[in-house]
Amino acid sequence: MNFELNEEQRLIQDTAKRFAAEEIAPTLEAEEAKHEFRPDRVAKMGALGFFSCAVPEELGGSGMGFMESVLMAEQIGKVSASWRLPFNMQNLGPALTVSKFGTEAQKKKYVPGWVAGTQLGFFAMTEPNTGSDVASMKTHAIDRGDHWEVHGNKMWISQAHVGDAGLLYAYTDRENGNKGITAFIIEPKKMKGCSARPIETKLGLKCAPTGEFVFDGMKVPKENVLGKAGEGFRVCMWQLNHTRLGCAAGALGVAGGALDLAINYANERTQFGKPISQHQMIQAQIAEMVVEHQSAQMLVYRAAWLKDQHKPNQYETSVAKYAASEAAVHAANECMKIFGSYGYSTEYPAERFYRDAKSLQIVEGTSNIQKILISGMALGFTPNRE
Repeated sequence: MNFELNEEQRLIQDTAKRFAAEEIAPTLEAEEAKHEFRPDRVAKMGALGFFSCAVPEELGGSGMGFMESVLMAEQIGKVSASWRLPFNMQNLGPALTVSKFGTEAQKKKYVPGWVAGTQLGFFAMTEPNTGSDVASMKTHAIDRGDHWEVHGNKMWISQAHVGDAGLLYAYTDRENGNKGITAFIIEPKKMKGCSARPIETKLGLKCAPTGEFVFDGMKVPKENVLGKAGEGFRVCMWQLNHTRLGCAAGALGVAGGALDLAINYANERTQFGKPISQHQMIQAQIAEMVVEHQSAQMLVYRAAWLKDQHKPNQYETSVAKYAASEAAVHAANECMKIFGSYGYSTEYPAERFYRDAKSLQIVEGTSNIQKILISGMALGFTPNRE
């Protein structure tokens, strides 16, 4: 086994690290206070190839794979969990899914814009009463001959109210259960019958816009069905297996950022006549954070490697997402405790890591759902798929 990154991967990693330090960190505190989202920054990330991984080169792909995407998302997440989100909204969600299931016309129309970061993406699954149980969604589409008419609403959708084009999952045949769900490509700013509003009552991810869609007879052209009618659940599960990796990479970033912050502070802060890093209790906390972070890192990198080898990886991806998100929450919690009262203050990033980390136990399948998926494959109830 070779654990060394190659020269190109190290360069990509360094590019993302410098981007986070130079383009995000200097203004992050002010942007967090205003809940500011920067579309121009998404375009800058796209121009650097951040959203080009695993996408065919004829559609704007760079020839890079999932490992490179993880390396970049991890470095961005170390500075801002909010700015890790575009990796999913642009690349690992819409662009990859349309590249896999779309027609040639759909691929050419939508994928290059998502990859370039000039067209803001999203994917809409969650509803007010539908989270982990995707098949319980209420949003439905009626066949009107030359178009589909969509009714219902979606909540907690990243980039909903700023999005240009993205994916929507809705029932087209409720009597057929999850085989009656269909995936659509929608353009909410252009399609009549769709409205969106922001959701700003969030604990964290202040610079990552979240919103709600309301569909009141939205007309979707027949050519905007992704795959075939009734295949939406399969498309959705395939997509989640990829966006889940992006969340795992972001969790690595949060855990690593909290660890670095805690180490630096522990070496600077003095109590009882010596740096607190020389006290055994602090050393024990740091050791726990290091072990959990490095363990999660190997799991996430392995899942990315398996995807790049086109090998079955759902099992490993769920293991990685669960381990990394739990490590991130624990690291952020320990970081706050090491900072003491200052950890509770908005003057330091410790409290932001703490707030942002909690989202990672929820999105793209909660930690409880990951346990169900992991145990199901471990016990042989369900197969491990690519």
